[in-house]
Amino acid sequence: MITEEATRVAPVPAPPHPAPDRPRRRRSRAWDEAPRWQIYVPLSVYLLFTLVPFYWILLFALRRPGSTSLVPWPVTLEHFEKVWNEREFGVYFQNSVLTGVATLLLTTLVALAGGYALARFEFRIKRGFMIALLCTQFVPGALLLVPLFQIFAELRMINSLASVIIAETVFQLPLSMILISGFIRNVPYSLEEAAWVDGCNRFTGFRIVVLPLLRPGLIAVGSFAFVHAWNHFLFALMFLSDQSKQTIPVGLNTLMSADSVDLGALAAGGIIAAVPVVIVFAFIQKWLITGFSAGAVKG
Repeated sequence: MITEEATRVAPVPAPPHPAPDRPRRRRSRAWDEAPRWQIYVPLSVYLLFTLVPFYWILLFALRRPGSTSLVPWPVTLEHFEKVWNEREFGVYFQNSVLTGVATLLLTTLVALAGGYALARFEFRIKRGFMIALLCTQFVPGALLLVPLFQIFAELRMINSLASVIIAETVFQLPLSMILISGFIRNVPYSLEEAAWVDGCNRFTGFRIVVLPLLRPGLIAVGSFAFVHAWNHFLFALMFLSDQSKQTIPVGLNTLMSADSVDLGALAAGGIIAAVPVVIVFAFIQKWLITGFSAGAVKG
């Protein structure tokens, strides 16, 4: 038997009223926070000032000879084919790669050994040696031409890429040693001591414990050594007389004569010279920033 209470339907609750819209409050700017236009306007001007020369180079390199259009259309690769085949930029490119990679390896290895000695050992002339390394940064590379040329002439190394590699390495070593010594000081000495307790000698402990922690610093130092050797013009011009052994900066100089300048070929050669450096920094920028941040903590 169905009772009256069982057949009674429970009342349906009324839907809640929507909350009234609250007025949005504008975020108050801190007293030391600059307005956005003061940030974006200078950055836009700087970006425009930086990108216009690059666009101008691309314009001359990609548009047809004799054209005065401000838009490189139709695009042509005639200038690149000219500098790569007729001007032997393929040979210059190969020589620059060999010089840059060899300078990178030599600078990193020698600076790693010297930086470890400066960071971990104490000796009498250490302070004077550090000051001497810093003072060498005030000496321009042009002053080294005469003594280096005489040394290489006695060793019969003139007109060989080895002379340029050694000169670039000598020029890069002082700053590289100072930077790497700062990176090594940031590695706790107790880690090496723990490796010695476990039975490692000094070299093995350095290779196993310290060297993996120095990777950002080594990448930073090596990248700058490579870029400097890639872009340096003076040593390659003075020590190399054979055209088949010259590098890209000297090759770019051959595109300019006293009578005329081939702007299209010069722009194409500049792009060829810039692309490897841009690619290298695009891949190592993460380690580069980490390396300089680590080296700037203490030194």
